[in-house]
Amino acid sequence: MGKEVNGVSRSRFEMFSNSDEAVINKKLPKELLLRIFSFLDVVTLCRCAQVSRSWNVLALDGSNWQRIDLFDFQRDIEGRVVENISKRCGGFLRKLSLRGCLGVGDSALRTFSQNCRNIELLSLNGCTKITDTTCTSLSKFCPKLKHLDLASCTSITNLSLKALSEGCPLLEQLNISWCDQVTKDGIQALVRCCPGLKGLFLKGCTQLEDEALKYIGAHCPELVTLNLQTCSQITDEGLITICRGCHRLQSLCVSGCANITDAILNALGQNCPRLRILEVARCSQLTDVGFTTLARNCHELEKMDLEECVQITDSTLIQLSIHCPRLQVLSLSHCELITDDGIRHLGSGPCAHDRLEVIELDNCPLITDASLEHLKTCHSLDRIELYDCQQITRAGIKRLRTHLPNIKVHAYFAPVTPPPSVGGSRQRFCRCCILL
Repeated sequence: MGKEVNGVSRSRFEMFSNSDEAVINKKLPKELLLRIFSFLDVVTLCRCAQVSRSWNVLALDGSNWQRIDLFDFQRDIEGRVVENISKRCGGFLRKLSLRGCLGVGDSALRTFSQNCRNIELLSLNGCTKITDTTCTSLSKFCPKLKHLDLASCTSITNLSLKALSEGCPLLEQLNISWCDQVTKDGIQALVRCCPGLKGLFLKGCTQLEDEALKYIGAHCPELVTLNLQTCSQITDEGLITICRGCHRLQSLCVSGCANITDAILNALGQNCPRLRILEVARCSQLTDVGFTTLARNCHELEKMDLEECVQITDSTLIQLSIHCPRLQVLSLSHCELITDDGIRHLGSGPCAHDRLEVIELDNCPLITDASLEHLKTCHSLDRIELYDCQQITRAGIKRLRTHLPNIKVHAYFAPVTPPPSVGGSRQRFCRCCILL
């Protein structure tokens, strides 16, 4: 075939050099054209492939197809398209997203696994035809796999996790959210053979109990991100094991896990000083005492979702304003004990002037226009949520906007009386809610 240049043989270059008279092909070496094509997206490459025979060879060369994301291109593809892609790309392909491709099933992914053995990142999020057979294929042929997204692939069971543990030891990130057939047995098999796991997304895996978390805590010292949203059976016992075994934890979501208490916040404060993101929405047993310990020990916190943590008061905001200078996003929706005084402390804290970007105060009935005055010096504030804050007025919002003209304010105001009819003819649109 002749000497190869970036995976394309010299003879293939020469095959079109005399017959293609386009100026660009005469001026630029084929090696340079190939390099240019390597920066193009899927759609543009396909268009270039239709220009001429020489461009077809270059545009469809496997070296240009190392990263493919079909989500913004075409989601109604059939399995044969994936098979053709795998044959075209072969060992070049490193990253492939088939997110939302409902027509892709196990057969196509078996062919893909056989042809693309260097794949490192694969997203099958929402590919609902996928079963354990696909994970068996990946285990057999794709030992370099590091990131795998199987969210909403509801046919996945423990067999998939056992297969991945046997054939994909380099796995760093796994998303099996809403795969509600997975139990502690699958988690145990996975973590024992994949010690490098850094991200586990288990949202909606409703069968998981504390025993599964104990396996994670014992075998995943590199864990950085853990999502357990709506895993309603877990308690303090399992999460404390996570905190003690995963000191590098930076992001934890346990929203909807109603059984947890301040013991978790204490454990996080004592063991996870790098924590940046904490989501504990609807965890109604958490109190100011736990958040005080957390704030005093986790100074790198950037995002906190405390929606419906109904027991917290201004005391929590005082501690956050003192000890968490990097805070950027804070949700206090339905925290009905929060008052203007808590917002005053937050607005005068070290995070306020340069960091705070979003604050959500929906359904905080004690909040008044005074809170908006306390926030007017928060120059980074991009968005504020004020739905159902009955004491907030349009005038207060207008004053805030004179200081922060680009801020997005989301609120509504219900009129005291129904809108009047004019001239006996009733208006056909509702004025009960005026959206700002």
